[in-house]
Amino acid sequence: MIKSSSPNNSKVVLELKNVTKTYTTGGTQFNALDKVNLKIYQGEFVSITGPSGSGKSTLMHIIGLLDNPTSGEVLLEGKDISKLKEHQLAQIRNVTLGFVFQQFNLLAKTSSLENVLLPLLYSDVPKKSRPKIGIDLLTKVGLEEKLTNTPAQLSGGQQQRVAIARALVNNPKIILADEPTGNLDSKSGDEVMKFFHQLNEKEGRTIVFVTHDMDLAKQACRTIIIKDGKISEAKNA
Repeated sequence: MIKSSSPNNSKVVLELKNVTKTYTTGGTQFNALDKVNLKIYQGEFVSITGPSGSGKSTLMHIIGLLDNPTSGEVLLEGKDISKLKEHQLAQIRNVTLGFVFQQFNLLAKTSSLENVLLPLLYSDVPKKSRPKIGIDLLTKVGLEEKLTNTPAQLSGGQQQRVAIARALVNNPKIILADEPTGNLDSKSGDEVMKFFHQLNEKEGRTIVFVTHDMDLAKQACRTIIIKDGKISEAKNA
């Protein structure tokens, strides 16, 4: 089993302070997250796991700036961003975070290269420079011969590698992966996880991934275990 090590520095890139997320269903309130405190360090490889309904998806949404907490603070590089408006959060997400989803979320009638370049539509990167960036990233994930292929012409593992290349296109500080191997066979899943490890170990990328698979979670240097909206941590051996 591939195993990531702890980062060599202690810079905090993302921090949650006493974060609570409350939902109301049928007139009843419940806390999906209950006073969560968490620090993500630069260069870390962190997993988040827990049973269905434990709050791990809500935690990922808060970390990914896709939702605001009901109370508490979310600090990105020391700056509280928990009260920002959606358009402000969207701008931060685009330049700071890279997302990899279980369902791949690729545009069906769009080529691999075009899918990878989508996040650059809202960036300051000159248009003439964009194709080379996408080609280089698809080459990095071993898909240099699939530039013009649409998702339907790719295997599940290849689609997820396109999604990883897309997540990297804005050179994000943090890569967030939500069940990245959930729709893959074991061989393709192993290849995707191997690539995440390479990004972490060779490039120092900060990676946070959600999984229901405890064995997969243990590949990270630190596992966040969530149950009933509360977290505990495990340092993986």
